[in-house]
Amino acid sequence: MDTRERLVKAAAELLIDGGKEAVSTRAVASAAGVQAPTLYRLFGDKDGLLDAVAAYGFSDYLATKHAMGASDNPVDDLRRGWELHIGFGLARPAFYLLMYGEPRKREARLEADAMLREIISRIAAVGRLTVPVEQAAQFVHAAGMGVVLSLIATPEEERDLELITFSREQVIRAITTDVLPDEPTDIPSRAIALRVALEEDPPLMLSPAERALLAEWLNRVAK
Repeated sequence: MDTRERLVKAAAELLIDGGKEAVSTRAVASAAGVQAPTLYRLFGDKDGLLDAVAAYGFSDYLATKHAMGASDNPVDDLRRGWELHIGFGLARPAFYLLMYGEPRKREARLEADAMLREIISRIAAVGRLTVPVEQAAQFVHAAGMGVVLSLIATPEEERDLELITFSREQVIRAITTDVLPDEPTDIPSRAIALRVALEEDPPLMLSPAERALLAEWLNRVAK
């Protein structure tokens, strides 16, 4: 284990034992058996260290999400992603609070957020999303985070784990439709799907002005 890994591991252990407040540069350097200047040389400052700790804590979660892959039913993929997210938060609350309990968006969180938006975009692409992609992603994220933080704050023996499934299905019901793409009854969902297609690579053969105008029209129809 090199010096950087030793520092990250020491900080992670302090985080688990005492929360973010316990992760001082002095305590981490002492636990890792190095001088404080070494920590600053490797991470720049405490926030840089905490970014590395968050990535360390989230590495298994992100690897599992990547390994989950994509099925032919993106709504079911959203369900699986929800279960992974909640399960991680309850299993590793200290790391979860570091990632989601403060305004700063750490790099590992940005990666997780991007994977959520990718699933939401696939739901839109098959014509089943009823709100814009970004709004849906924010709603799913806020609801999932609320469930985890609520359960973390509740003594384990008092937790109602049915909240996990109940909340998940309420969120899915709020942002998706069961209308099939070839049915002409859900024009907003069709508009959202076309809006997603505008962002695909390679892009549609439109000028920047045409793309902007079409995006504006589709956004209006989607409301």
